[in-house]
Amino acid sequence: MHGYCINLQHTIMKIHQQQIQLSQRRRGFHLITAEVLEALPQIREFKAGICQVFIQHTSASLTINENADPTVRKDFEMYFSKAVPENDPDYLHDDEGPDDMPAHLKAALLGSSVTIPIRNGRFALGIWQGIYLCEHRNYGGERSLMITAWGE
Repeated sequence: MHGYCINLQHTIMKIHQQQIQLSQRRRGFHLITAEVLEALPQIREFKAGICQVFIQHTSASLTINENADPTVRKDFEMYFSKAVPENDPDYLHDDEGPDDMPAHLKAALLGSSVTIPIRNGRFALGIWQGIYLCEHRNYGGERSLMITAWGE
């Protein structure tokens, strides 16, 4: 087991925060790890820390999963489309179209944020892990993320 303890008596905690706009993407699951890292280069300053990525929307979400095989992202879209179908006659909220309420439900299932440990200036993700933007709308538009990193 590898690890170390931080003595907080002599440590100065740093916090960096950046809001970014992701360009519009088609409905589906999209890797955004590189965009997050580019937006907050201060992550390289941290020996140990945490990064939280929060999406400021209710019809898109974030998750961490497979970053190598693109068929995983296609299967995610297939699964969620089957699990939360459009045009359900029981939906009351459909002002913005048939993908509106299913998008809110999918976002609620997956969540609005991810938390990633930082170690030695890098995300401590597993070898096959990446951050996904989960776009649940057919025409979701740009998406805003708030990225906050803290540590020493």
